[in-house]
Amino acid sequence: MIYLDNSATTKPCAEAVEAVAQALTQDWGNPSALYDFGIHAARQLRSARHAVAAAMGAEADRVFFTSCGTEADNWAVYGTAKRLGKRGKHIVTTAIEHHAILNCMKDLEAQGFEVTCLQPDNSGNISPDSLKAALRKDTILVSIMMVNNEAGSVMPIAQMAKLTHRLCPDAIFHTDAVQGFLKIPFQAKTLGADLISVSSHKIHGPKGAGALYISPRLKSFPPLIHGGGQENNLRSGTEATPALFGFGAAAAAGAKTFREDTARERALLEDLCARLEALPGVQLNGAHEAPHILSVSIPGVPTQNSINILQDAQICVSAGSACAKGHRSHVLTAMNVPEQAIDSAFRVSLSRETTQAEIDALVETIQKDILPRI
Repeated sequence: MIYLDNSATTKPCAEAVEAVAQALTQDWGNPSALYDFGIHAARQLRSARHAVAAAMGAEADRVFFTSCGTEADNWAVYGTAKRLGKRGKHIVTTAIEHHAILNCMKDLEAQGFEVTCLQPDNSGNISPDSLKAALRKDTILVSIMMVNNEAGSVMPIAQMAKLTHRLCPDAIFHTDAVQGFLKIPFQAKTLGADLISVSSHKIHGPKGAGALYISPRLKSFPPLIHGGGQENNLRSGTEATPALFGFGAAAAAGAKTFREDTARERALLEDLCARLEALPGVQLNGAHEAPHILSVSIPGVPTQNSINILQDAQICVSAGSACAKGHRSHVLTAMNVPEQAIDSAFRVSLSRETTQAEIDALVETIQKDILPRI
C-alpha cells in the first residue's frame, strides 16, 4: 500500500507504539494515585508533557493535554467566549477553517455572538490587511489556522497575532496548528498566539491525544470539562496515559529529525507539483506552501472515480478533509475554484515516510489510468 493521506492521519512511529504498549502493560497506574505505582505514571506523564512542549517551543506548564485537536479547538473557542463574552460579542475567523472551528462559530452565532469570516484569495491565503479591516473594539477572539488542511496555504500567524494584540489588546488570538505542528517551524513562546491547538495522530502518534497551549499572558482560562481537577484544574478526567505517552514519544522523535524530514517532504512535493503541472488536464489548487499538502483536480473525472482508480493501484488519497466526508469542499469553494475542478479534486499529503518511488507510482497512475478518462 502507498499511503498518501497523511493529513487525515499518520502511521504511528515505532517510538509511539512502544510507549503505548508500555503504558498498557507496565505503567498503567492512575497518575493521580499517591502510591509509588501512581507516582511513576505521573512522572511518565510529566515527561510526555515536556516532550510535546519542547517540540512546540513552549513552557511545559502551559501545555494542557486533551483528547484530540478538535477538543483543543473547542476549548479555545468556548473558553474565550466564556471569559470575554461580557466584554464583547465579536469574533473573527476564516471561511477555510476546519469544521472543529466553523461549527463552534455557528453555535456561538446562535447564542448571540457575531462572527466575521475572512475570505481567502485564490491561493487559499488570508491577508493581514483583511484581518486588520475586520478587527473592532468589541472583538474578543481571532481564530486563524496555521496551515490549511486542503490547500496547503501557510498563514502569517506571528504577524496576525501581533496585529490583533496591537489593535485589540484584550482580544485572544488562537491558531489551529494541527497541520503545522512539526511541519512548519514555530516556537510557541515567541509566536505571539495566546492559544495553540495540536494533535498527536498527525505527527505519527496515537489517536486520542491532543494539546492546547495556553500562553502565560492568559493568567487564567476557563475549563471545558469539570471533574477531578486534572491538568491543573483545567481539563478534568483521568488522563489517557497510553495515548499521551505515545504522543510524547512521537513528539520527541519528530523533533529530532524535523528539519531533514520537512526538507525531504518539500523536495518530494515540489517534484510532484512540477510533474503534474506538465500533464495536460491536471490542475493544482492553492498555494501548496506547506511541505506536505497538495490539492489536485482533473476536471472531467469525478473525485470518487480518481480515488477508486488510485485505490485499485493500492494508492490512498482523500477527497479533502477526512472530517468533511461527503460534502463539497468549503475551502476550494471559498477560494473560487471552478465547480468542475472542485468536483474532481483530491488531496495528496505526504509524511516523513513517503518515498520517491511512491511519488513516481502516483504520477504514473494518474498519467496512464486517470487522464485517459477525461
